[in-house]
Amino acid sequence: MTNGTVTLVGAGPGDAGLLTIRGLRALERADVIVADRLGARAVLDQLAAEGVILAAEVIDVGKTPGHHPVPQNEINALLVRHARAGREVVRLKGGDPFVLGRGREEALYCEAEGVAVSVVPGITSAISVPAVAGIPLTHRGVATAFTVASAHDPIAQLPGGSDHTVVLLMGIGTLAHTAGVLARGDRGADCPVAIVEDGYGSGERVTIGTLGTIAGLAAVRQVRNPAVVVVGDVVRLSPSATPSLTRETATPRRDSASGVQSRRGDGVSRSYFARTDRKTLQP
Repeated sequence: MTNGTVTLVGAGPGDAGLLTIRGLRALERADVIVADRLGARAVLDQLAAEGVILAAEVIDVGKTPGHHPVPQNEINALLVRHARAGREVVRLKGGDPFVLGRGREEALYCEAEGVAVSVVPGITSAISVPAVAGIPLTHRGVATAFTVASAHDPIAQLPGGSDHTVVLLMGIGTLAHTAGVLARGDRGADCPVAIVEDGYGSGERVTIGTLGTIAGLAAVRQVRNPAVVVVGDVVRLSPSATPSLTRETATPRRDSASGVQSRRGDGVSRSYFARTDRKTLQP
């Protein structure tokens, strides 16, 4: 029997409208879909609600914090077993398979077992979820670089100041420790922070504070995963930011690329953004 193939498909942040056309075509061809919990299941449910018929068997291997009913080694073996049975297998993963998604780990296992693998990128929540809250990761005169990190475990000090954006995934459980570590560095306790819960979902909610206040605010609001944490001056650009964050509070700095004078931490005037009904909390 000829082996089938495995296609790693990024489901994006959980909105079927953000699934790529190539990803949708892979789902339509699949005999088996091995689906994650975050992002992936929501996309499958939305496609079904919109009348998209997928003939594939769906196998749920979703994880919750601290509970992994199907260990990673079993997921790897599952992909190979179905492919060796001649089936077309889609491994549907939330966000992008290669951004903190163990995608390459799964691909390497399949390749070592002689199973052909292809990858369909997805829109990572590290970028798309801040965007839905009106937070760019870079902005001229404010931030020119960003770092994406997993905060599932306590992180070490990250380089840069508040003009270097940090995006933390899986970071609610260690938020107090992470905020303390970053506050002791160049960013300082006054560095803005936003938490975007359930981006693109029905429970979408934004909480804004600083490295010094965010852990307390999150506790009061009972913030939960899934959530993306954004640290840096770009948070001032969110339409949910308070005047105390958006006003000009620091000395001008020179943009190294253009030579234009700008202000550290300055976004734009508050009237630039239309207000939304998104549920927010600020200090």
